[in-house]
Amino acid sequence: MMQWPKSNDALGTINRGNPAESGLCTLCRADCAGKCETWLSSLRGRDTLYPRDFGIITAGAENTLSQGCCYSALRIQGYHYGAFGESFKAPKGDVLFTDVNLETSFGRKQPVKCRYPFVTGALGSTAIAARYWDSFASGSALCGIPIVVGENVVGIDRKAEIAGGKISKAPELDRRIETYLRYYDGYGAILVQLNVEDARNGVAEYVMDKFGDKVAIELKWGQGAKDIGGEIAVKDIEYAKFLQQRGYLLDPDPSGEAARAAAQNGQAQHFARHSRLGYTNLHSYAEVRKDFLTAVKRLRKLGFKHITLKTGAYGMEGLAMAMRLAADADLDLLSVDGAGGGTGMSPWDMMEHWGVPSLQLHTKAHEYATLLAARGIKPVDMSFGGGFARSSAIFKGLALGAPFAKLIIMGRAMMIPGFLGSNIEGVLKPANKAKVNGNWDELPKSVSQYGNTPESIFAGYYSLRDKIGTQAVKEVPFGAIAMWTLVDKLAAGLQQFMAGCRRFTLKEIRREDIAAGNYELARETGLQHICDARDEAAKSILNS
Repeated sequence: MMQWPKSNDALGTINRGNPAESGLCTLCRADCAGKCETWLSSLRGRDTLYPRDFGIITAGAENTLSQGCCYSALRIQGYHYGAFGESFKAPKGDVLFTDVNLETSFGRKQPVKCRYPFVTGALGSTAIAARYWDSFASGSALCGIPIVVGENVVGIDRKAEIAGGKISKAPELDRRIETYLRYYDGYGAILVQLNVEDARNGVAEYVMDKFGDKVAIELKWGQGAKDIGGEIAVKDIEYAKFLQQRGYLLDPDPSGEAARAAAQNGQAQHFARHSRLGYTNLHSYAEVRKDFLTAVKRLRKLGFKHITLKTGAYGMEGLAMAMRLAADADLDLLSVDGAGGGTGMSPWDMMEHWGVPSLQLHTKAHEYATLLAARGIKPVDMSFGGGFARSSAIFKGLALGAPFAKLIIMGRAMMIPGFLGSNIEGVLKPANKAKVNGNWDELPKSVSQYGNTPESIFAGYYSLRDKIGTQAVKEVPFGAIAMWTLVDKLAAGLQQFMAGCRRFTLKEIRREDIAAGNYELARETGLQHICDARDEAAKSILNS
């Protein structure tokens, strides 16, 4: 079994728990005092691109990650001449990595512009998504990247009013959309997911009536964490009964005799709320196709200009079905989430043992997109998810899916700055502690070593101030400032990898910009081994 490094002495980072390939701990806590690479990057930004303690150290990489069939075993190429980029002009060869343009877009008829090729994972009905939404949404909008409101947000809202499949009031969904739109400046988008319950509850109709085409719709087929409907944990038996009345499955049954007796005896109880499985009445591709295209047609008739689809780590048939139907329906984006994508509440055994791993799933997505294109069918733009947190992985994902992959999905990586910034705000602004769900009573040394003001703690504070102004930045949640800081680091790292490949726009990234670090991976992905890549060109030089 492969073991990922628990610490990086060069950067001064360490994982609190067992690290995953992404560099994130397997279990990521909102109250964590540090300090994995993503956590530290949310404070220090671009500083974490380089080894610490400059002037008294030298550093060397272990270079031991070229094993197995995973993203870490991919190697990024570098070229020593040339420059490629739409509208890019190299002035007398005087070019810096910061000249790389990271703007991108996705969509068919009315493309959605994004400042960076990042999109958040779906943040739905889990409590952690609601508690830190102000940071997540404000940060995403300020950075100019899309954010996804996950499934069931209306269905679990006690204050929402729903009757006969028609919503008359949905304060939590309103809050989520309005928070993002507050800082939206034309880059990015806010997508609202629809699962079975959301469709029955009339979420699409409500969103269109209240917000119009300011919001996009994402149809939900699945995710990389599980192949059943969404879940949340519920401890309050009365709330569990409320959700049951809303039409959800509660396990165990909160209205049963066993639950009633346990409640009377003061026993702590745990109820799992589950969503329905989709398409259980359909048994063929033809039936799914008809139902799906009908649903998309209905959404377009409602007035939605942008419609996307999220699919999970299903097998090859499920992937092909998602890609073909997304292309035929002229969808704007297909999100392909590999196993095991992050979770707020998925069955753990399922997390570890179901589905197609990210690298293999994304490899097949590229193969199938190429097949469609060869037949004259324009493939849908895609976003790849399932364990991305570093600039290197972002580049690899975009290259593996080039030219069809437009965005990289980052779920937990984009949540960490929200947690961290909120904890800091709760200490420095005690009156805000409850509002931002801060978990600390004082700054840990891992933070206080940088100062005790947001200006000194967050390396990105002043660049954000330059964007929105001195007064406006004082009103931004600290979690959003932390996200701005992290995104700036990820963007700079991506620019460096692209500059090394002489790709000065995202459209120029090619699949040959990555190679396999071992021969097993070469067979799995169809990429050349690192020592075979451009070997013929090398020999032609030697034989010339």
